[in-house]
Amino acid sequence: MAELDELDDAVAAAAFRRLVRHLRHRSDAQNIDLMGLAGFCRNCLADWVEDASRGTDHPLDKRAARTLIHGMPPEQWKTQHQSPATEDQLRRMEESVARNAREDALDEALEESFPASDPPAMTDPGR
Repeated sequence: MAELDELDDAVAAAAFRRLVRHLRHRSDAQNIDLMGLAGFCRNCLADWVEDASRGTDHPLDKRAARTLIHGMPPEQWKTQHQSPATEDQLRRMEESVARNAREDALDEALEESFPASDPPAMTDPGR
């Protein structure tokens, strides 16, 4: 079984770009519905891009990352494609996002455990 972190970066980048193009094309898929079903949306994806860009030569702020994902400024996206959320959509989103907490907690626990398990030569280059 292939491991996600072993996926070639060029393949991952191509798949990411295809996902973004698909989300741009499917403007009928509302962010609130994506949140209700999958616990993430275009804005979440943009936030992940913003986070990943930190510490690089070309960091993105929130607005730049959202413009990148939406293919237009976020305000324009909202005007052209976003309709007001219904109470049912909001309820489904809240239930779905609550399911993310387990994954977020696991991610945080793993991130905290890795430096402690790394040999000193990896965590302290001066050693």
